Amino acid sequence: MEELVHSAWSMIPFAIMLLMIAVAPLVAEKWWESNINKLIVSLVLGIPVAVCLIMGGMGHNFEHQMLFDYVPFIILLLSLFVVTGGINLSGDIKATPGVNTLFLGIGFLLASLMGTTGAAMLLIRPVLTTNQQRKHKLHTVLFFIALVANCGGLMTPLGDPPLFMLFLRGVSFTWFMGMWAQWIFTGALLLLIYYIVDKHEYKKEDQEALARDAAEVTPIKLKGNINFIYLIGIVLSVALINEGFIPEMGNADAPVYIKYLREIALLIITALSYFTTKKEIRFEANKFTWTPIVEVAVLFLGIFATMTPALAYLSAHAGELGLDSPTKFYYVTGLLSSFLDNTPTAVAFYEVGSGLPTETLTAMDTTMLDMVNGAFPQVLLQAISIGAVFFGAMTYIGNGPNFMVKSIAEESGIKMPSFFAYMYKFSLIVLLPIYILVQLLFIWLPTIL
Repeated sequence: MEELVHSAWSMIPFAIMLLMIAVAPLVAEKWWESNINKLIVSLVLGIPVAVCLIMGGMGHNFEHQMLFDYVPFIILLLSLFVVTGGINLSGDIKATPGVNTLFLGIGFLLASLMGTTGAAMLLIRPVLTTNQQRKHKLHTVLFFIALVANCGGLMTPLGDPPLFMLFLRGVSFTWFMGMWAQWIFTGALLLLIYYIVDKHEYKKEDQEALARDAAEVTPIKLKGNINFIYLIGIVLSVALINEGFIPEMGNADAPVYIKYLREIALLIITALSYFTTKKEIRFEANKFTWTPIVEVAVLFLGIFATMTPALAYLSAHAGELGLDSPTKFYYVTGLLSSFLDNTPTAVAFYEVGSGLPTETLTAMDTTMLDMVNGAFPQVLLQAISIGAVFFGAMTYIGNGPNFMVKSIAEESGIKMPSFFAYMYKFSLIVLLPIYILVQLLFIWLPTIL
């Protein structure tokens, strides 16, 4: 049993789990919509892995993965989901290129504070309502997915789940802000391209539609403002309640309420938000349901359960994978983040980076980043972080909010491109060239200067 746990065969359940997430929505959409079916898949794949790990002497690894990775991960997402679900933005203003660009720019800024899912769900309906009179609006949804549902989340561990998982491994909260140049460059370039495209499409609109757009104006209203206070509470909890500020949280014999102090604070904030937000805001205006967060919980139950032996194998065999440069880490992380889930992808390549032999790191002439639990090559961490967050926009399945935005847009009557049409009509021709520029300017260029 121990030999099986440490072999490449142990990665099969993890691979099957990721393939199910990627393929099932395309080939068995109705069956996969049921969270019960997702839970069954997670348990069928996860329970045998747990048994094998315990019998193979890796029970501690599994316990740590579930208790100190999965539980904090889900509680953070739950708190962001509930708090942002209590904020409602409504209204219909003129859908000019300037207004639309401003909407997307605000969403890009908010993504790092309230998460890409929170920012996307807050703004997608107002954006669609504002543009409802316009005929040419598909491009707005596509750029929204790139800017708000993905790239905007790079600056903090709250922004995108893969970054929070890296944060749990000892990366400081403020370290992610050091990628501000890549964040600004990508956001500014995408917003500029969007403005040019939207201005071109705006000129093609018929005058009757523009006249209706100008006439059917209602003021922008923001409700549930108390949740912004709770959002600040989430940011402060993640930033300050951790081993860096409270070393006792890392002690093996620390009481449960100390080990999970951050999660307790987040659950209190979640409860306050839920019970102090008016029902007409959360349930009527925002159409709040628990379904999305339940879906995330059951899917990641399977992911975290099956990834334990995969991570151990990748770390042990890191030197044999041929990943010996930040550029390779960037593109491989990005490629897998495009077609699988970007959270386990980021964690997997973090383990690979942790297991690289000293001579490989020396050849890269990289600076090590000091963390709570050791050190990690800073340039590799940037490559993994940027690759996971940005490339999540390359397909509908790269990041959770992508499908949510697509579904809401289709409900409003917008005909969204198919899975592959999205790639060859948008992500391959708009996003990939920008991501290549990011790699050349911020990953490759510094290594030769």
